[in-house]
Amino acid sequence: MNLPIREHTIAFNPSSVPVTVDAEKCIAHKGCTVCVDVCPLDVLAIDLSRGTAYMKFDECWYCMPCEKDCPTGAVHVDIPYLLR
Repeated sequence: MNLPIREHTIAFNPSSVPVTVDAEKCIAHKGCTVCVDVCPLDVLAIDLSRGTAYMKFDECWYCMPCEKDCPTGAVHVDIPYLLR
């Protein structure tokens, strides 16, 4: 069985990724990039068309600086039950 090969592990469905961003609270449109800057894996990015941060790659270590350092509380890291 041949499955299609994806070039990148891009998080297409925001509800299935560990890091979610509340668009109402996110101030990336005002120039904030704190969550992107503190992520050691560079998995977060800014969507310039929407002016919010999002998880570009689904490779989270659950290290939490994106959530803890967000000035508005827009970032949430959903830690799996077995890692809590």
